[in-house]
Amino acid sequence: MADLSDIPLNALRAAEAVARLGSLSRAGAALGVSPGAVSQQVARAEAALGRALFERRPGGMVALEETGEVFANLAEGFARLGQAVEAARRDRAHVLTVSVAPIFAARFLIWRLADFTRAHPEIQVRIDSSVGLVDFAASDIDLAVRIGPGGYRGVACEKLFDQRIVPVCSADLAAGITGPEGFAERPIIRDSSAMFGWGDWLGAETVALGAGPEFSDASLCFDAAMAGQGVFLAFEVLAHDPLKRGQVVAPVPRWEKTAHAYWLLHAEGRSLSNPARLFRRWLRGAVAAEGLGGGAP
Repeated sequence: MADLSDIPLNALRAAEAVARLGSLSRAGAALGVSPGAVSQQVARAEAALGRALFERRPGGMVALEETGEVFANLAEGFARLGQAVEAARRDRAHVLTVSVAPIFAARFLIWRLADFTRAHPEIQVRIDSSVGLVDFAASDIDLAVRIGPGGYRGVACEKLFDQRIVPVCSADLAAGITGPEGFAERPIIRDSSAMFGWGDWLGAETVALGAGPEFSDASLCFDAAMAGQGVFLAFEVLAHDPLKRGQVVAPVPRWEKTAHAYWLLHAEGRSLSNPARLFRRWLRGAVAAEGLGGGAP
């Protein structure tokens, strides 16, 4: 097969357009360039191929008789190339990539994503489980859900809901707890990587909390609470569904907000694709339906 690395694609495209349309001016109009630019590209194509493609006449350029197969193949090749580009764009228009914090993905989103798929079966959703910064210009990520204080620079940022926290434990451990002071008599499960602490929930109250198991992952802490190993100060995304299912209880069901919230991020200054707009609307509806952040369900 011939080496195409040294063949200028734009030059071949210009030559094919002149052969198909019959003149430099018409080829230039079709390609959006001047006739002079087309003439220069044709010369480049002939130089790269090492042969003449046209006969120069006072009235213009006429394809040489022996170039019929050349231009027929070029026309077919550019048509196939156009079909490939259109197919790629069509596929991309139906693919949505969402980067989501792992716990939000595992504990909330995955359990509800089928609702979006049923409503929009033509859209393929790809979930990227990550907490890192997103460079929308250098990736195929359409939307990102992140938790933090907000104020993200260089991206469009929409607040989804406030992060709230509440102590949870197994039903057995909850027996006898009537107020925050009851937690002093129970093991306390601690998350060494948490962005908040018991002070955010207790406020001005003073409770001498005891020892207990410590993990560096909130999901492990929560699972330990379900297993009856102690009381865990859980954030709402972790606790919401298990509380509804009775897997844990909140002995003192007082939700308190932290300094953080969940945010929906996307590229700044760029309009959202239709799949992204549909997903944003659906996600906001799913959050509202569950009353996350204190919103009325």
